[in-house]
Amino acid sequence: MTDSPTPKTSLIARVKTWARSIKRDVVTVYFAARDPQAPWGARLLAALVAAYALSPIDLIPDFIPVLGYLDDLLIVPLGLLLVMRLMPSDVLVSARIKADALLAKPRSLWAAGCFVVIWLVLGFYLVRWVL
Repeated sequence: MTDSPTPKTSLIARVKTWARSIKRDVVTVYFAARDPQAPWGARLLAALVAAYALSPIDLIPDFIPVLGYLDDLLIVPLGLLLVMRLMPSDVLVSARIKADALLAKPRSLWAAGCFVVIWLVLGFYLVRWVL
């Protein structure tokens, strides 16, 4: 007897887990690119992959249907995979420890509050200007 198809919630959970692992890997690659023990070619590629992943500028803009998101779904994971294969394991372990420590830090509620206040003030002045 075959198992029934995976429920939608487990697909969403798997996608969220995959997205978190991509985020962790991008931060890991960023730290690996800064490690002087890594070979210069792997460091350069790691820096390029991390810069592309963290940059708001894409090769194919996101407003182009299908292709806009396809580059994010292909280029970043493939670049991460290539960097992970080229980077020495001890450098990756060290970088992963730094990435986990950075991602485990609590987010600043004070900073979030500042941004909310800034947006509210800007919204107030925009509404006032329109009226």
